[in-house]
Amino acid sequence: MNTTDAVAFWDGVYAARPAAHGPRPNVRLTETVTGLPTGDALDLGCGDGGDALWLAGLGWRVTATDISAVAAERLAALARSHDLGAHVTAVRHDLRESFPPGEFDLVCAHYLHTPFALDRAAVLRTAAHALRLGGRLLVVDHGSAAPWSWDQDPDTRYPSPREVADGIGLDPATWTVERADAPRRIATGPGGRTAEVTDHVLLIRRTA
Repeated sequence: MNTTDAVAFWDGVYAARPAAHGPRPNVRLTETVTGLPTGDALDLGCGDGGDALWLAGLGWRVTATDISAVAAERLAALARSHDLGAHVTAVRHDLRESFPPGEFDLVCAHYLHTPFALDRAAVLRTAAHALRLGGRLLVVDHGSAAPWSWDQDPDTRYPSPREVADGIGLDPATWTVERADAPRRIATGPGGRTAEVTDHVLLIRRTA
């Protein structure tokens, strides 16, 4: 499947549902970032923008990116409507081809999964190298499929956080794994439907 297919797929996913007016941040982000000093953040695969808006509301300067121009444009408009336009820069990037420039104190990648070819390890390695000293890379993956997920393949395998870390292949003299676990939570989906899901959480800090 080519780039055009991936862009069309994700534009279709977002265009098929109403624009979010008050998207919520992911719980793994809020539990990780609360109490940290603010700085520059990069949100990979920003989607509806709940994480970016929450970070901006705390005073972070956020670059939010998605392969879908629909998602990026909606987030930019939403940030302006929340008087957060000065704190959120929403841009379209296909991470197979380009990566947002700059250095960051936080890079978050929540559920950066796709049915299309993507060298995630290379993307996350680039993200780790974009961290300033002391900066953190937060990777949250699905450890199970919610009933409303687009991916209902029963043969899907969910790599553990340690496997993801090993795949990125970072030098432990420069980057330290601070968290690698698989907590469960009750997720809420379309129409208020709920289900227990598993998250795979990996937190890496640049220490040198």
